[in-house]
Amino acid sequence: MSTQIVVPALGESVTEATIAKWFKSVGEAVAADEPLVELETDKVTVEVPAPAAGVLVEIVASAGATVNVGALLGHIDAAGAAPVKTSAPAEVAPVKAAAPAVAAAPAAAGLPPAPSARKLIAENALDAASISGSGKDGRITKGDVIEALARPAAAPLAAAAPAKPRADDPREERVKMTRLRKRIAERLKSAQNTAAMLTTFNEVDMTAINAVRAQYKDSFEKRHGVKLGFMSFFVKACVASLKDWPAVNAEIDGDEIVYKNYYDIGVAVGTPNGLVVPVVRNADVLSFAEVEKVIAEYGRRARDGKLTIEEMSGGTFTVSNGGVYGSLMSTPIINPPQSAILGMHKTQLRPVVLPDGRIEARPMMYLAVSYDHRIIDGREAVSFLVRVKECLEDPQRILLDL
Repeated sequence: MSTQIVVPALGESVTEATIAKWFKSVGEAVAADEPLVELETDKVTVEVPAPAAGVLVEIVASAGATVNVGALLGHIDAAGAAPVKTSAPAEVAPVKAAAPAVAAAPAAAGLPPAPSARKLIAENALDAASISGSGKDGRITKGDVIEALARPAAAPLAAAAPAKPRADDPREERVKMTRLRKRIAERLKSAQNTAAMLTTFNEVDMTAINAVRAQYKDSFEKRHGVKLGFMSFFVKACVASLKDWPAVNAEIDGDEIVYKNYYDIGVAVGTPNGLVVPVVRNADVLSFAEVEKVIAEYGRRARDGKLTIEEMSGGTFTVSNGGVYGSLMSTPIINPPQSAILGMHKTQLRPVVLPDGRIEARPMMYLAVSYDHRIIDGREAVSFLVRVKECLEDPQRILLDL
């Protein structure tokens, strides 16, 4: 009996993936639910388990191929025999060759763009027929319109590029970008092209937080089974400040502002394949220990490539810690469709003039908030960051909701 291996559902708005690698070769035995093939989507890598025990007798789509959701990947046979041919191959989505890349098909005739996409098309006087749709059945999504808006800005650069290809150099190595890296590049460039992005800076004295951690780190870990890190303080401080300045927790959808009355905080995590941003859900109702546990688990699973698309979707605000790599100051880029992001940096001893005039060496950290000026005014952004600073320099404010 032959069993088909197909591409599973990959999450909302994700319709295709690239085959990163097969864990088994044709002729090898496999156990039911054993990881069989790794797929790479725009957001995460996904392992497809074997649907049944048997022998892998056929691989239809090799590593590097791009496949649609539902596409046939191969066959498993319980007895190791040749695969049984399906009588209705049309039901299985076709496998697309890895190269050359093919743009998404235009929206099907009569299928209107998504509502949010329709607004952007009207506002920018675009021709919907010229936009390729990546949604279900070729429907135009908001992301498709944003990418279409970004293209004209790049046209002059393309025209100025040299006509002949760049010559190869034996000292160089060419490696094709992964889907994740390409998606990161697209999203960051889209954010720069669509948002009126500004950054405001401040600095925070980390003395109080260092004292709390030094005093309670052992008892905290013993009681909760997780270390008391810095991120829980920053997540909780951001939540407190977002409640005071709701525009920083909002987003623009067409000609409307969507205010979020919940606090799902994305925490940027670096992995060998690129930056991913899993989301700490309902951070306002979580304890410090619960926040630390969620972040620690996300960190482990991010390094192993085990995060799901759902775990990286729907954040309302993002915190990025470049300080772990030694960054002293930077201007983080907004994670669309969010309207702001907080950048943390390296803690460094610096001379500080105290209120009584004394000068002391204090552990100081520069903070940066990049924000979309279309929705957030300078007063709101600066006040938001000052509130974060106050909560971090006096952590009791977080506990007492002051």
